[in-house]
Amino acid sequence: MFKFAYWIVYIVLWPIYRFKFIGRENIVKGPALLCGNHTANIDSVLVILALGDVMQYAAMAKKELFKIPLVGWVLKLFGAYPIARGGSDLAAIKFSLKALKEGKKLVVFPEGTRVKPGMVSEPKSGASMLAIKAGVPIIPLYITPGRKAFRGCTVTFGEPMYPQVEGRATSEDYQRVTCELMDKVWALGGGKRA
Repeated sequence: MFKFAYWIVYIVLWPIYRFKFIGRENIVKGPALLCGNHTANIDSVLVILALGDVMQYAAMAKKELFKIPLVGWVLKLFGAYPIARGGSDLAAIKFSLKALKEGKKLVVFPEGTRVKPGMVSEPKSGASMLAIKAGVPIIPLYITPGRKAFRGCTVTFGEPMYPQVEGRATSEDYQRVTCELMDKVWALGGGKRA
């Protein structure tokens, strides 16, 4: 069912977005976080399409989207988990750690919301915390920002990061890793932030 749905979505979206994927050889086998910039609703779908037609990932989406009948069904089919934005969602953290323990890739946008041109990016440290707690690499990625329909867009994957901390990780450690991650994300886009 998933493979069939994957190819239907791929065939429907390619003429509209004309996406291409660069650096997929950087996607390691086994569990990892895939983290990048986020400027459009289609971003998570593009990352999932880049991963191929094998169900090997999990993702989170704002819970409001799951209330839309067809959209909610597709999100569940594609492995998404509803998350309450703007606060600490312990169920989402447990879901994420479980997915990583099962060997899946977890798609996370550290900015937490779409950042449009002119907006200030304020990345959260949740992805870094998950990577450190689970002991998995982070693969930075950069998605062509802004409107993508009929303009073509690219998802570029960078080399994996292996976050290291000494002793028990602190909030400062998580923030430091987040800053390193986002520097790598922006570097993949040639320094462009929106």
